[in-house]
Amino acid sequence: MTAPHWLAAAEIAHAYAARTLSPVELLTALLARIESLDPTLHAFVRLDADAAMQAARVAESEIAAGRGRGPLHGIPVGVKDIIDVAGLPTTCHSRILLDNVAAADAAVIARLRQAGAIIIGKLSTHEFALGGPSFDLPFPPARNPWNPAHHPGGSSSGSGAGVCAGLFPLALGSDTGGSVRNPASACGIVGLKPTYGLVSRRGVFPLSYTLDHVGPLARTVAEAALLLDGIAGHDPADPGSTPAPARQFGRLLDRGVRGLRIGFIRHFHERDMPAHPEVAAALEDAARALQAEGAEIRTVTLPSLTEFAGINRVILCSEAWSIHAPWLRARPGDYGQLTRRRLLPGAFMTAGDYVGAQRRRTQVIAAVENCLRDVDVLLCASSMDPASRLDDAEETARTYSRQARTPFNVTGHPAVAMMAGLSRGGLPVSLQLAGRYHDDATVLRVAAAYERATAWHEKKPPIG
Repeated sequence: MTAPHWLAAAEIAHAYAARTLSPVELLTALLARIESLDPTLHAFVRLDADAAMQAARVAESEIAAGRGRGPLHGIPVGVKDIIDVAGLPTTCHSRILLDNVAAADAAVIARLRQAGAIIIGKLSTHEFALGGPSFDLPFPPARNPWNPAHHPGGSSSGSGAGVCAGLFPLALGSDTGGSVRNPASACGIVGLKPTYGLVSRRGVFPLSYTLDHVGPLARTVAEAALLLDGIAGHDPADPGSTPAPARQFGRLLDRGVRGLRIGFIRHFHERDMPAHPEVAAALEDAARALQAEGAEIRTVTLPSLTEFAGINRVILCSEAWSIHAPWLRARPGDYGQLTRRRLLPGAFMTAGDYVGAQRRRTQVIAAVENCLRDVDVLLCASSMDPASRLDDAEETARTYSRQARTPFNVTGHPAVAMMAGLSRGGLPVSLQLAGRYHDDATVLRVAAAYERATAWHEKKPPIG
């Protein structure tokens, strides 16, 4: 039998049904692995072992009595520490909120509990989901399981590191400029930013009201779809929530890509922001693999990455300043240096800047929508480079913004990042797929076809 920590969620559910594994046995194995590896990886801000074990016992009893709640019943899930879990601090990895104990579950946590999932603990992030890997915060930064000297992407850093290392099978992250897809890219797993409004953000500490998304991280496409099933749904208490289509986001995973039109945005990584040669080669290999599976590959053009990044920056900085201004004025020294430096430009944004960015936003949305009338899914880069070393602040700063994820925060289209190879240095390289609003299922369909056509998802980090 596969080691319990590498079992996919569906395999876990099957093992539960066959009585070859129980929720308590799985959680016991994961807690032992966490004890062994997390002192190196720092994926956790707070491990909630006692509550998780209590939930595992309840799940075991319910499953044994034939009262199963569905495919997430008894499955451990890690939670980025900007998402409220009742009774636990939501620290946002910051001194500002060290004593900020959540009075209630976030909407996504309530949905997971209803599905019988086990909340295993709160996970590392960049401070307020913005700063970057930093050493002047109350908790150490998470590290990359492929090589702990390197960063695991962010800001959902603990989510990516923990799923990659087999500390838990599934995790929740947030994505404002790419922060689910960045750790997925750096750690060689699957990270999905759903359609804007598909997943409620009620009970999630905001960074940018009109850019924030909550999404799943997993080791396979099917697991990401399964977790999205568990958390998606309209929430009238979230002003950004939209009426959602029927669930079962994995319903198309076995259909392949024959007959689909895939638009390859080559200029993102060839001209706008020239990628590392190994990343560029992996993207071409991915296009050939999808073409061999029956897809039609077309080169398409969108506005430049520079334009998308500028829109994102003005909106994010303006909205983040509206949230943080009181603390920045009263307690500036309690922020990490990098976070403070990234928040302060918001103080100099004008109403005209903000309105102008929002107006231009509608135009680039129209450009993407127009492109998606001629193709079904878009293929492009995620990160332009493999992850840098954590101790190389200059290289981390240089490479961190070298990415093509921000466009789909600006537009709100669904996008998934996944592993597309290993660099000569033994670190993951990645690709990104994006699609039409509320057609997350087709984006996942193409991702699943690529997954079947390659073996990258079977690769495990050498951490043990």
